[in-house]
Amino acid sequence: MTTHAPQAAHTVTLPGTLDEAVAALAAMPAAVPVAGGTDLMAAVNSGLLRPAALVGLGRISEIRGWRYLDGHALLGAGLTHARMGRPDFAALIPALAAAARAAGPPQIRNAGTLGGNIVTAAPTGDALPVLAALEATVIIAGPEGSRREIPVSHLLAGVDLLRPGELVGFVRVPLLHAPQTFLKATGRTGPGRSTASVALVLDPARRGVRCAVGAVAPMPLRPLEAERWVASLIDWDGDRGHLDPQVTTAFGEYVAAACIPDPLPPQDGSEPVPLPPAAIHLRRTVAALARRALGRALA
Repeated sequence: MTTHAPQAAHTVTLPGTLDEAVAALAAMPAAVPVAGGTDLMAAVNSGLLRPAALVGLGRISEIRGWRYLDGHALLGAGLTHARMGRPDFAALIPALAAAARAAGPPQIRNAGTLGGNIVTAAPTGDALPVLAALEATVIIAGPEGSRREIPVSHLLAGVDLLRPGELVGFVRVPLLHAPQTFLKATGRTGPGRSTASVALVLDPARRGVRCAVGAVAPMPLRPLEAERWVASLIDWDGDRGHLDPQVTTAFGEYVAAACIPDPLPPQDGSEPVPLPPAAIHLRRTVAALARRALGRALA
């Protein structure tokens, strides 16, 4: 994996099934699971992490594909960004494919996985706001063949955490068959880490708009009031695209203000502290992304 890896881990186990991987983790509580290793090996090489053992997940074929299940797509945690970026997957879940294509340079997309994005839970993970907007759930494999399912948002928020010996095996995503989009801003030209990102999906069956903002907080943020407000203005039975441009602009500002709010007024009654310039710039960026995402979804 890297020239530093042999010095970092004394044991490397390569199970062939998900249950074998769980058993390996149960047998070696100090072991660290690794799939693409894009974040793990960066931590190893920088000296931040020295795992006593590794459990490699690259040979587990059952988590490297996807299948249809009851109106959902069951995605294996081992799906790479490169695989999710292909046209056949883009026809299935367009926003997640767009996030996968934007995840970084080819070497990152070829190695990084969907499950790794979730478990690492880096604020800049491009797949995370998409999964939040889609209200996806994760299926967790545990000891003795046990399985449990929780919302992705619960895992990212720390409401429900992985227990010892558990692995994220699959991600269940509803197939909405409706417009959805993902947009991100970076600090430089070309692939790079997000400074802000927005995922937006339309749900005509529930007459709803779901939006999630990434990279501006430790986990994706859902501006629920902005979602409900703009959904009430869309003509779901007629021409959805016929929406006043002022509404899309106001939606962007609504989303940005919800995710990057003004500071609370001082309790002593003094003048409120203004947002710093960096936060003002970030708010404008989020507003622009949300406005464009809604416009593209409705077009």
